[in-house]
Amino acid sequence: MKKRSPITKIMSTELVLLNLNDGLAKAESLFKKHKIRHIPVVNHNKIEGMLSYTDLLRISFADAADDDSHVESVVYDMFDIRQVMTSNVTCIDDEATIREAAEILASREFHALPVVNKENTVVGIVTTTDLIKYLLEQY
Repeated sequence: MKKRSPITKIMSTELVLLNLNDGLAKAESLFKKHKIRHIPVVNHNKIEGMLSYTDLLRISFADAADDDSHVESVVYDMFDIRQVMTSNVTCIDDEATIREAAEILASREFHALPVVNKENTVVGIVTTTDLIKYLLEQY
């Protein structure tokens, strides 16, 4: 296994992003359409936070097992993205290594890291699933 493999080797670059002014109904739709669990929230492509599908489930009481269920819009209208997302997100630099990403994810209680460049612009996302797939390729 290579010790200095770049994070860019495993990160997803086909990004699904939310803006601060997007609604939670849009977020739910994106989670289900793309079958993902984490969406970076940006303002002019600069990272502002991270919204997870679990964050939506906490406020909506939706059934996570039922991908066809839709939450009454009145619940989503009670909150905006800033109130539900995680702020002060831990990011990883696009020049970091896979090992550095693994160390962060192993020591924290979250499962996705936005990958940012020197201008703090989101250029990718790496998840625990990406790390597991990478490890499986090594064996």
